[in-house]
Amino acid sequence: MTIELRLDPSEKAFDRERMQAAIVELLSAIGEDPAREGLLDTPRRIADMYEEILGGLALDPAEYLRVGFEVAHDEMVILRNIPFYSMCEHHFLPFHGEAHVGYVPDGRVVGISKLARVVEAFARRPQIQEQLTSQIAETIMDTLKPDGVAVVIEAEHLCMTMRGVKKPGSRMVTSAMRGDFRASSVTRAEFLSLVHGHH
Repeated sequence: MTIELRLDPSEKAFDRERMQAAIVELLSAIGEDPAREGLLDTPRRIADMYEEILGGLALDPAEYLRVGFEVAHDEMVILRNIPFYSMCEHHFLPFHGEAHVGYVPDGRVVGISKLARVVEAFARRPQIQEQLTSQIAETIMDTLKPDGVAVVIEAEHLCMTMRGVKKPGSRMVTSAMRGDFRASSVTRAEFLSLVHGHH
């Protein structure tokens, strides 16, 4: 699987004026009056919000992994319970939950905060959970070159809980296993035990 990591900032610049104009049009389209007092500043607020929660579009998540440390450690490294918030690209409603990321170094490790930053950079863009899970795993595998990577994501989707089937509390679980985690059932089982055994 090939994932485009580098984005052209000139093509991905956030257009605040266009966003605000689109929100004014949306408010009109649903039968609201964009000029009424309670909505006057809403287009600006929404533009601010989208610029923040979709800020990952302007980032190259792989950059967080380029500075590492050579160490004599070839055992599993896991960062559990990484909270994230993302935006479903199908309905533009949020989904949120936790990511668990593990890797087996091949002599090189990164600061643990970098794993969380990779999760956040991919989450802060229009997404689907399956793609998010794979993107995180592929980026760590391609950039850090470990012996293996494992990613498990558990999330609740508002497009399913506040509309449609309306099943609040339902959580979707996705996983992506690469290298040793895919090849070895023992390694995979150890990761899943460490991730789920201490909630």
